[in-house]
Amino acid sequence: MLKTQKEKKLENNFSNNRTQKEKNIIVGLSGGVDSSLSAALLVEKGWNVEGLTLWLMKGQGSCCSEGLVDAAGLCEDLGINHTIIDSREIFEREVIKKTTESYEKGFTPLPCSMCNKNVKFEEMLNYAINKKDFTHIATGHYARIKKSSDVEKIDSKSFVFKDFLLLRGADENKDQSYFLYSLSQEVLSRLEFPLGEMKKEETRKEALRLGLRTAQKPESQDLCLVEHYGSMQRFIDKHIEPKEGKIMHVNGKVLGNHNGIQHFTVGQRKGLGVAWPEPLYVKSLDRGKNIVYVADKSDLFNKEAIISKVNWVSIEEPKQEIEVEAQIRYRSHPVKGTLIPLENSDNPTTTFKLIFEESQSSVTPGQAAVFYKGEILLGGGLIN
Repeated sequence: MLKTQKEKKLENNFSNNRTQKEKNIIVGLSGGVDSSLSAALLVEKGWNVEGLTLWLMKGQGSCCSEGLVDAAGLCEDLGINHTIIDSREIFEREVIKKTTESYEKGFTPLPCSMCNKNVKFEEMLNYAINKKDFTHIATGHYARIKKSSDVEKIDSKSFVFKDFLLLRGADENKDQSYFLYSLSQEVLSRLEFPLGEMKKEETRKEALRLGLRTAQKPESQDLCLVEHYGSMQRFIDKHIEPKEGKIMHVNGKVLGNHNGIQHFTVGQRKGLGVAWPEPLYVKSLDRGKNIVYVADKSDLFNKEAIISKVNWVSIEEPKQEIEVEAQIRYRSHPVKGTLIPLENSDNPTTTFKLIFEESQSSVTPGQAAVFYKGEILLGGGLIN
């Protein structure tokens, strides 16, 4: 069984070379096994740990109700302090509202990235800074952070690397770096990912070894909005009024009606409710005309995309075109491409043109395009 933090303090045998002040860390706890193990491992390594849970929504969901109780119980077991911050207002503004607005515009948003950027890490870092003695934060994400000087650079002539680099998690099947492309150097300099070098199967074994109450808790498979509302469809129905429009083939033929473009996404095949000799897929969504355009699968491929609101995590913003490996969906494999800055007058811009080496299917507006070189996450932005 893991010793409590009080027992660890009495032993006073810190094993690494960080200073005493640097050993004070705030751990984000959702009540799941990953964040629980992160806290437990940091306690075991001698950190002075405090658990922090953000209350994001009322009712059911991994970040709420049951999760709050499990997080509080875990902290009691570990002998560490636990704080709950009421973050419902900022979550409503930065995630619920922006997700709704994105669907209304005909995009398919990425709520997890919105939450990471504007809610979770910002709230955690502000809390740690306000506590003064706490200089670091940690989460249970499967990703890694390394100092630039500790990583062998790839094609370093093309990039100017920043001090801290964001890397993929060691478990490629669980890697969550895709959702973290919006993090800043300030956050990276203070952030720890205790599970970054671990495989998912190892986390269960470690949690059982340490006797954590969440060791056998089922893993959440959905984002918190789905868990809270029951489905993304229910979330959309609650926040967006239906608006009838046409479903039209790209050849101009009207095939049927729909009750709102928010119910469709590029590449969608099922649930179209129209008849055609061959399978049809959503090609694009026209918000202005309220039309869902459908086409054969061969018409879904694109050679290029415009990427806006790009954040450069690990490198300085490139002024010339660069070669990258682009990942345009969380579960997709990275593909080779060329990224070209689109200059706007004399000011640097965060908009780029991404040209794929091979045409890609269902390049979806609103999703993230994240750029890598090997394990290093260079940056990312939103597909326009």
